Amino acid sequence: MEDLEFLLKFKGCHFIHSEVNVEFLENMDDFEIREDDVFIVSYPKSGTVWAQHLLSLIYCEEYRKRTANVDTVYRVRHLEYSPDPSDLDRSPSPRLFCSHIPYYLAPRGLKKQKAKIIYLYRNPKDVMCSFFHFSKMLSVLKPSANMEEFMELFLEGKVLGSLWFDHIRGWCEHKSHFNIQFIMYENMIKDLRSSTLKVCKFLGKELSKEDMDAVVSQAMFENMKSDPRANYENVLKRRHDLRRTDGHFLRKGTIGDWKNHMTVAQNERFDKIFQKEMKDFPLKFIWDINEE
Repeated sequence: MEDLEFLLKFKGCHFIHSEVNVEFLENMDDFEIREDDVFIVSYPKSGTVWAQHLLSLIYCEEYRKRTANVDTVYRVRHLEYSPDPSDLDRSPSPRLFCSHIPYYLAPRGLKKQKAKIIYLYRNPKDVMCSFFHFSKMLSVLKPSANMEEFMELFLEGKVLGSLWFDHIRGWCEHKSHFNIQFIMYENMIKDLRSSTLKVCKFLGKELSKEDMDAVVSQAMFENMKSDPRANYENVLKRRHDLRRTDGHFLRKGTIGDWKNHMTVAQNERFDKIFQKEMKDFPLKFIWDINEE
């Protein structure tokens, strides 16, 4: 275990030092998994908050109909950042979780079980640019002066979640060990209904047309961004110490914003590294809003 100022390195993965429950990390392998548990797993800034909102809408009728005012942060609990792990054990089924852990830190009970994992992934250039802004806004992360500086940290894995390439490759290469469905962030932007149907089919959830319409409408990025239950503004209000500068958990939610932040040289360097690291990788990536 290594202390890196803002980050804690545990078994090769970086966590937010001030927020993570170290004792829980050390015992995560033994965390008891239920057959109907659902996990969203993602690298940071890949659409985790969006997926929390989507799962809440799919599973919780009172959330969908706005008859109960409970934030997504309490409906879909963050596994490694739960302040009271014993509270997770007391939660009624089905339990909904999100997590940024690499495959090798997954609880033992998640392997070859009925519990489901949705792995949400996004093109890494947009991940990096979103992460750059997020790190400047959030006081528990180290800010970078510019994109060049942050890109070096990102490509060296010296950020929350460690190296993007290792995270997505690890989960993909070990997918046979888990009950897992890969969902692309960019597909959610381009066709949210189709992505929602894919998620529901994987989860075995059949919604009426009326309910599906309600889910898709409320899950549209702009609608979610203005929904205080889902946009994490309530978290930032409760925790004034978290926000270093003006900014929001949810920023643009678009495809190709990297073009507004990366120089030609940075982009060429990133492409070269990507092609080397992700050679023969089976999952598709979308880099531009106009790309099919």
